Amino acid sequence: MAQKLATTARTGRDNQRYGAQGERLVAGVVPLSNDKKKVLLIQSTRRGGWVLPKGGWENDEGTPEEAACREAWEEAGVVCKIQRDLGKIPDKRPPDQLTAHAPKAMFQFFEVSVEKEASQWPEKHKRGRQWMSYTEAKEALTPRPELLDALNRSSILR
Repeated sequence: MAQKLATTARTGRDNQRYGAQGERLVAGVVPLSNDKKKVLLIQSTRRGGWVLPKGGWENDEGTPEEAACREAWEEAGVVCKIQRDLGKIPDKRPPDQLTAHAPKAMFQFFEVSVEKEASQWPEKHKRGRQWMSYTEAKEALTPRPELLDALNRSSILR
């Protein structure tokens, strides 16, 4: 079934799924180039720097894969295809970095191939995107160990 591409990004947490311990369930992607030499990162809207596309798994989405592909479209402007599940990764932020707006999360990442890279996408006005080598991405993701863990679980060429 073809992915329906929205022209606006979802906002808010009213439709958000939470786990048994109250953790926010977050789905994300590690978008690799066809030759697996590059990964697509996006600019963080809150902290600056670069991150992987990710966001909340919402109640109307049947699977975390569906949520991950929606986030890839909204944040990075890519239509993607799931290649493999990289597993669940617990939030590694220290307690002083957790807030009501950014509570503890459980991440589930998927390695994806990029089928289309659009010139217009819902969050283009607030996020840049950039293809990076493993070395560049590793350095950019160092402040976010859970995202670096997802990258390291992928099959990107090192």
